[in-house]
Amino acid sequence: MSYYSYGGGLGGFGAFPPVIKNLLIINVLVFLGQILAERQLMMWFALWPLANGFQIHQLVSYSFLHGGFGHIFFNMFALWMFGMQIENTWGSRRFLIYYGACVVGAGFVQLATTYFSGGMWPTVGASGGVFGILLAFGMLFPEQRIMLIFPPIPIKAKYFVIGYGVLELIYAGTGLQPGVAHLAHLGGMAAGFILIQYWRGQLPFKPNQASY
Repeated sequence: MSYYSYGGGLGGFGAFPPVIKNLLIINVLVFLGQILAERQLMMWFALWPLANGFQIHQLVSYSFLHGGFGHIFFNMFALWMFGMQIENTWGSRRFLIYYGACVVGAGFVQLATTYFSGGMWPTVGASGGVFGILLAFGMLFPEQRIMLIFPPIPIKAKYFVIGYGVLELIYAGTGLQPGVAHLAHLGGMAAGFILIQYWRGQLPFKPNQASY
């Protein structure tokens, strides 16, 4: 996950809104727990395939486990950097619903992937939720410029999100980056897109109030 800086400052936005802050704390605490009891936490809380130990709570719990320091660092950095503007724009309740929907959507996609591929390995990480946050950022702030670290050029958020989605499709189709749940990342983005379109009243079934 590349990270960015954006112009204009935070203004009235809180740097650590409540949901972001608590997600960061919980993920770090669970990661520390993995250092002490990784095998047990993986057995209970990772997302296992349907034929190999799946439990319904794992559709959420897997997102709090990570495969190493680099994995959790970039996920949490991206969650904070992209998510804080979204939570401050939407409010904490809507942001939490959205993030949870993306995590669960990514989990369902990964279950389907392992079912049809015959995979028996567990899945961990907040990337499905993070990719959903990335999608929301591109839809809410499409013209905002993101300064990438590599390459060091500014790019509009909408193009960054489209490019990342295309890259995930390429990885998923070619197997160039094995061991990464690329389809789950896309599942998180798809779940986020559907929910945003629902809130916007763009789907056949409408929300009770136009609250988006």
